Amino acid sequence: SLTPHQDHFRTDPARLTIVPDAVPPARATLAANMETALNAIWDAELAPGARVAVIGAGVVGCLTAYLAQHAARCAVTLVDPIEERGATAQCLGLHFASHIENRGDFKAEFGWVFHTSATAAGLAAGLDALGFEGTLVEMSWYGTDPVPVPLGGAFHSQRLRIIASQVGHVARARRATTSYAARLAAALGHLADPRLDALLTTEVAFEDLPARLPALLGRNAPGIASVVRYGADRGG
Repeated sequence: SLTPHQDHFRTDPARLTIVPDAVPPARATLAANMETALNAIWDAELAPGARVAVIGAGVVGCLTAYLAQHAARCAVTLVDPIEERGATAQCLGLHFASHIENRGDFKAEFGWVFHTSATAAGLAAGLDALGFEGTLVEMSWYGTDPVPVPLGGAFHSQRLRIIASQVGHVARARRATTSYAARLAAALGHLADPRLDALLTTEVAFEDLPARLPALLGRNAPGIASVVRYGADRGG
């Protein structure tokens, strides 16, 4: 159930989703982020074999890159300036780069870029990495901060596109045939791969959250995703 952290809650059975037997409870905590990634893949309407870059190797970026390569069958590069994230990318079977490298007359051009870093620099790098009529899928959340978008240079001449992807609505391509419950069930199904355990890098006891959260949520926090443990007698 997509509810806040708490000891007990009461809800309608229709708002509950059964976790598949192939998905252990700890990995199932990635469900909400996997649903966000899946919706973005649907928004992009990727074709197999497309060249894709994902900028930002946090949990959403990693899951988006994972789905683009293993579900949509695209050629994917996961990009993040934190080089230690390369080990996580390797566990997921993904090509990793600390930046998109252009050499001389050769320009790395992607048909699709998913931007998840929530930085103006990442957005600019994503637009610069697109080829002719390429599309950037903006997945970052900036809050109320103004964000510069470089719309000069090649933006118009190369007919580039920016589209928004947000999990609050089912992607337009699937909206008529897919309910919220069906999308969440599909996301849980994609969590059956044991390689995704590489994203679960921290475990925190529920009672320790007030003390531990500031460091875990900081911009330079180590690891990728944290699992909240409610106690041995209560399960994960």
